[in-house]
Amino acid sequence: MGMARAQETPAKGRRLGRGFWGCAAALAATGLLGSATAAMAAGVGQPVPWQMDLQRPVTEVATEIYNFHHLLNWIMLVIVLFVLGLLIAVVVKFNERANPTPSRTTHNTMLEVAWTIVPVLILVAIAIPSFRVLRTQLSDPKADLMVKVIGHAWYWSYEYPQEVGGFKFDANLLEGDDQVKSGQPKLLATDNEVVVPVNKIVKVQVTAADVMHSWAVPSFGFKIDAIPGRLNQFWFKAEREGTYHGQCSELCGQRHAYMPITIKVVSEQAFQAWTAEAKTKFARTDGGAKFAEAK
Repeated sequence: MGMARAQETPAKGRRLGRGFWGCAAALAATGLLGSATAAMAAGVGQPVPWQMDLQRPVTEVATEIYNFHHLLNWIMLVIVLFVLGLLIAVVVKFNERANPTPSRTTHNTMLEVAWTIVPVLILVAIAIPSFRVLRTQLSDPKADLMVKVIGHAWYWSYEYPQEVGGFKFDANLLEGDDQVKSGQPKLLATDNEVVVPVNKIVKVQVTAADVMHSWAVPSFGFKIDAIPGRLNQFWFKAEREGTYHGQCSELCGQRHAYMPITIKVVSEQAFQAWTAEAKTKFARTDGGAKFAEAK
């Protein structure tokens, strides 16, 4: 009986090995299919039911973040499959029945060097695209348009410079019948929209009038804090026309969940027409918005 068990052990090991690699292949195929399906389910400018992926990027920064995110997912998948393979190999090859006389090796120079160098190489592979994303985010191109954002408890206000009319308006959550008539998603629609031209560099200066808020639009790839007494700045260049939604992402109080952001990206001609209308609609007499100096 002992000999029979000894003869069966290698066959079982081979079956387990084939089973492992079959499972690994299935997991990889599932990952590919899931990634493709999630990408199809990702909304443009707003979330959609059962969405598993990030919203589709429409700016350079968002595209680099999107690609970096998926690179990290593949790296994690490879590491998980490798560790799983090692665990199964240990269970199959080094259990008491398959290996009754265990090795008493205490040191292996090559192995110790490998498990030091390989993690370093993985970190380098992650660091390079990470620094590339940071470089893009922190670059400071010349602005074609400036917009000032002020967070209030609990709504946003926006100011445009004198060059395009010097007007200011508030953006509040659309609710009830107004939201239904707008055709925009619930809890993400506003009564007034931020309008910017497509393929133009827009610099946004962000601050707050009362407590901390955070202005975030996923499709643009940014989230920037609005802090009382401080002016933060970032830039974006939307490469696709459309309506894009975001929300306050800083826990700012009772109506934190009701501070949506709506940005409408339009052609240059449509933007000129909107600013001409906005000059009258949002007319003001206090000399217009004041902006910090920017390149």
